[in-house]
Parts: sequence; structure tokens; C-alpha cells
Amino acid sequence: MREIQFREALREAMVEEMRLDPKVYLMGEEVAEYNGAYKVSQGMLDEFGAERVIDTPIAELGFAGIGVGSAINGLRPIIEFMTFNFSLVAIDQVINSAAKIMSMSGGQYSCPIVFRGPTGNAGMLSSQHSQNFENWFANTPGLKVVVPSNPYDAKGLLKSSIRDNDPVIFMESELMYGDKGQVPEEEYLIPIGQAKIVREGNDVTIVSFGKIMKVALAAADELAKKGVSAEVIDLRTVRPIDYATIINSVKKTNRCVIVEEAWPLSAISSELTYNIQRNAFDYLDSPVIRVNSLDLPLPYAPTLIEAILPSLKRTLEAVDTVMYKK
Repeated sequence: MREIQFREALREAMVEEMRLDPKVYLMGEEVAEYNGAYKVSQGMLDEFGAERVIDTPIAELGFAGIGVGSAINGLRPIIEFMTFNFSLVAIDQVINSAAKIMSMSGGQYSCPIVFRGPTGNAGMLSSQHSQNFENWFANTPGLKVVVPSNPYDAKGLLKSSIRDNDPVIFMESELMYGDKGQVPEEEYLIPIGQAKIVREGNDVTIVSFGKIMKVALAAADELAKKGVSAEVIDLRTVRPIDYATIINSVKKTNRCVIVEEAWPLSAISSELTYNIQRNAFDYLDSPVIRVNSLDLPLPYAPTLIEAILPSLKRTLEAVDTVMYKK
């Protein structure tokens, strides 16, 4: 293997799939001439030309609609939102067109499209540029929602998403584009809907996804210093959710903490908590605890950001609570 950046893993996935299939193309704001707002698409215009790497105006509803129409007619578009905060402008096309066309056409039309871009906070960008909508999209039948946490998963999952015949929401993080990780040179795919146990343990299960996996893993490291063995699960996809991996882990550890950046009401962690108590109630030695962002728009001030987001401190406190140590 070689070590490459998260952005490079995404680029390799798109380039490889575009070389394999001429129906795949990339469209979005600044993806071509500027090489992408986060340099994910660097060099792709030179290789594939302006017909397959397409710059758009600042008009998400318009270019999302073009993408959906082209997918229904046989192409396989990758639509990049500069941030998923801007996907709200295009959400009618995502929810009412892409997600529903298979059902509404009685199976006559599919919509093989990937909507991708960064999600969540990226520091001092304030409320309108720091939101997590994974749970919004995951609430919609017809969509698949992928949230990778490292370069290896990003490449394998994006390739699977591009090949999928259903619309896929592929959510990244601005704070991860420079992260480095081991990625094979040979081709590989990661199935959508398969969670990964990234660290085995016996005392407590910690579940997370996306960049908040860094918090979960840091918590496991700190707990190990205290003699607590934490099993850490990376969901990788939040629709479909791999409930079996989580339930089997909880049956072993008997305790669970879920760490998620989204607001607490109707979050992915709420769904997980329900399914754990529904399917592993007799195995629980304590109630499941969720660590979410506080129920507030994210402010600009860095001290307030730190107080609102899921943190190592709050995660360790949650583990202490489920283990009755506080």
C-alpha cells in the first residue's frame, strides 16, 4: 500500500470509474477550471475534457436537476455540492425526483447518481455552513447515505456508490481532505451497508461515523490507559445501517455509547438507540447514552464551537456513566 490523502482517494475513485465507464461524469461548482474547491478533482478536466468534468453556475437546484434527468436517461453523474449545506437549495430534486423515480415509474426508471461533498462543521464557518444532514437524507426511502471516515473507506465506498443503480448521498468532511491513510494501488470495492469493527473490545461499545470517528478512537485510547476495553464500530453508511454488527457487539460488551455530530432530535443515534433496546435489551447492563452536538446552531466563536460539538471529554464521561463510574 501507499499513503495518500483523503482527497486523493476520492479523486482516484472517480478517475478509475470514469476510465472504466464513459457514462460517468462529474458536475458541480468549480470542479473543472479551478480543480475543485478542495482540489478533489485536480487534473480531471485535463484528462476527461469539458464534456465530462463540468463547471456550473451557483445554482444547485438547476444542476442537481440536470444530473437527475441525465441519470434517468442512462448516464451516471457525480454531482458535487461545495458543501451539503447548499444541498438544501437542491433538496427537491434529491428527494422528490432522484429518490422516488424508481417507485413512481413502477421500476421502469432507475437513477444511478451520486451526490457528494463535505458535511458538518469545518471550524469557524458559523451556523449556515456547519450543519449535518445525514439523518435528513437517511430518512428518505430510495436513497443510500454513505459517510466514510478515512481514505481507504472513501475510495472503496465511492467506487461502489458510482456503480450503484440507486441514488447515493456521499458525505465527506472539509476537515478530512488532508488526512492521510493507507490505500491499495490495486482495485477494491467496499459494499454499501457494511459497518466495520475498527477496534475490538469487551467492556463497552462505542459507535460513530465520519470525522467523529477520531473522537471515538481517541476515547478508546484513553480508556485503554485506565484498563477499559472499548470496542469501536465505524458505521460507514447510515442508510442502510448494519444493525447486526452493532447488536452483536452490544451483546458482548453489554454497554453502548453513540457519538454523532448531528443535533440530538431524530438523529442517527436515536435510531440506533431504539434498535439496540429493541433487539438487545436483555443484554444491556445500563441505558445507551448518546453524545451529540448541543441543540443549537453552531456559532462562530471557537470557544463556543468546542463547547457544542461532541468531544473527547463528553465521550469519556458518557462511558463512565454507562459503566456506573460516576
